[in-house]
Amino acid sequence: MLDYSVALLANPAHEGDPKKAYAFLQSRGTLSISEIADHMVKHGCNYDRADIVAIVTKLVGCIKELMEDSYRISLGDLGQLYLSCKSTGAASLKAFTEDNIQEINVNFVPSKQFENLRSDVSMHKVPSRAAQAAALEAQLEGLTTADWTPKDGGEGEEEEPEP
Repeated sequence: MLDYSVALLANPAHEGDPKKAYAFLQSRGTLSISEIADHMVKHGCNYDRADIVAIVTKLVGCIKELMEDSYRISLGDLGQLYLSCKSTGAASLKAFTEDNIQEINVNFVPSKQFENLRSDVSMHKVPSRAAQAAALEAQLEGLTTADWTPKDGGEGEEEEPEP
């Protein structure tokens, strides 16, 4: 089940348009490799927790090494990893050097199984992060109501949470 909250957001390209409600997925947390290994063992995996952690840890190093050697990595039903770069322009092909390359980024392309999970999951509406924080603060102060109206007088917009 996926938790989501809803926030009113303005369209920056059309400032005069009314705000619209949009969904934001709410993460319950981040799982470590060890926690995923424990989960796999509970599902009857033939390997024990330590073996799974060791394999995944080794896999990470190998993937990095192979990608640095210009390989794309296929992770089967999970998807593919590949590198891309960000560079500044040069006046000519001859003038372009390695120094023009500013960033090397890892990209993920999900497999068909992971392209759009909407039909595979049920949704559960939860309060926004701002409402959750305000409710907790009010509860800790012994209050029976909470106000999560932004101090700038806005309408409760919130930014999409970091992954």
